[in-house]
Amino acid sequence: MIEIISRLKKAEFEPARFERLLRRLVRHYDLKRPELTLVFVGDAEIRRLNRNFRKKDKATDVLSFPLNERASDGKFYLGDILISVPTAKRQAAEIGHPLERELEYLAIHGFLHLLGYEHDEGHEKEEAKMRGMYAGGEARRAARSAGRQPAKKGSAR
Repeated sequence: MIEIISRLKKAEFEPARFERLLRRLVRHYDLKRPELTLVFVGDAEIRRLNRNFRKKDKATDVLSFPLNERASDGKFYLGDILISVPTAKRQAAEIGHPLERELEYLAIHGFLHLLGYEHDEGHEKEEAKMRGMYAGGEARRAARSAGRQPAKKGSAR
């Protein structure tokens, strides 16, 4: 089961969009019904978690907590991804693309960490490939499925 949680007072995005994104990634990597949670949080919460788990006392854009284990209930627990929406909003403004695209990029980045990818060339190549295939909004996917290549907007992180 994929669960999307927002701990924000006001959502500035469509949560169902991220469930669809994660379902596509799960299918792409041929994962069999993993338990996965994506949580949208504020800077204070992600800073606290970053300080407690990574010993870095600052807000960050995304944290991943991989489990990768089958529990006694028979379910496969992949892990949790937490994204700071305020940090993502600042990054999107700096880069010049929509907030939802930045959130998609961060969800992909966090998902790859759950699979064991680390910050190296392999991670960057895989992330670029997944961004191209799965991020950028519904219009891009619709154009791709219709056989058209949409014009690229903005720049990748």
